[in-house]
Amino acid sequence: MDFSRVQLSDDDRAFLEEARAFLAEHVTDDVIRRDRETGDNFDEGVHLALGEAGYLHGEWKSEDEGGFPRVRRRLWELEKRRYHVPWVTMGTTVMVSRAVAAFGSPELRDEVLPKVFSGEARLCLGYTEPEGGSDIATCKTRAVRDGDEWVINGSKMFTTGAHNCQYVFLITNTDPDAQKHKSITMFLVPLDTPGIEIQGIRTVDGDRTNIVYYSDVRVPDRYRLGEVNGGWTVLRGPLDAEHGATATEPDGLQDVAIMMHQGEFMVKACDVAGRVVGTPDANGRKAIDDDSVAYRLGRSVARMEVAVSTPSIFGRVALAQSMRDVAPDLMDILGTASTLPVGTEGAADDGAAEYVYRFAPLVGIYGGTLEVFRNMIAQHVLGLGKPNYSPPKKAS
Repeated sequence: MDFSRVQLSDDDRAFLEEARAFLAEHVTDDVIRRDRETGDNFDEGVHLALGEAGYLHGEWKSEDEGGFPRVRRRLWELEKRRYHVPWVTMGTTVMVSRAVAAFGSPELRDEVLPKVFSGEARLCLGYTEPEGGSDIATCKTRAVRDGDEWVINGSKMFTTGAHNCQYVFLITNTDPDAQKHKSITMFLVPLDTPGIEIQGIRTVDGDRTNIVYYSDVRVPDRYRLGEVNGGWTVLRGPLDAEHGATATEPDGLQDVAIMMHQGEFMVKACDVAGRVVGTPDANGRKAIDDDSVAYRLGRSVARMEVAVSTPSIFGRVALAQSMRDVAPDLMDILGTASTLPVGTEGAADDGAAEYVYRFAPLVGIYGGTLEVFRNMIAQHVLGLGKPNYSPPKKAS
């Protein structure tokens, strides 16, 4: 394995410097502060600036279509992460807009995609329901056809970014009597449609998500994606991208595992912890000189390195589980001052480990719980068959 630095061409070096200057100008301390305060993981000013400068277009399009060449795409991805660009709504918009391009009518594509590239249109995911859990195929939100329109009733949980988006990628049930994977129809619903109510929910890590209610929402048929009752086909691309079950590029210029953006917070927390315990106190002593501290920090770093090096859907599980395991160890190493959040005077590490501790449970349910992903690995990779959730038989 070759870990040498990539030698950039003059043009790629110029692109990197331009990208860094752009991000330094737009992703300011105030942007980061507002993002932590609101929990939105989105900043409209930054997003519109990305669109105006052509970065959204370059990121979305392939090189053949005028998008970034592979090396520049990778440089851009890494710099966005390094500058902590508010990311959630951008990520869902990319996933959904690809489904719109593949399954939307020409009229719908013309309405949506140009605004995606300019930053004016953002798209979110209307998947999970209050009683549905991770099995989105058990959808209860109903869509009933009425001439050239559909009438939608139901509710969705965890529609992150809905209050900053213009459209929702909505799973509906259009045939309650059919098998669950053959009853789904997908719509791209404008969020300013009458009958839609968005209510904010705060998660333990401070992020904002939403519950969205749909009450007699009338949607023209042109907002339907794919065939009636054929929504599972439309869903597969976005779901595979969210699960990390996509093919790797032959040049290796992509994240090893899905959820690397979230995993980067764990990487930072390990780095900061190492710097803190390696700094001499007033008496010249360093915490790292204690063998137990050195051992536990080394174990945490080793777990982190393994997680970020684990590919595909396996890395999805490894990153989320490692964040849960590593954060408490780091906080214990750093002491009680590590419980203070970012920006608090006296925080041992400016809240780095404390944020990972609160963030880790959420990473373990994004796109499905860790248990769901472990079952997917067992069933589809190891060939162990479907899980049996029936209650155990009582002994006679």
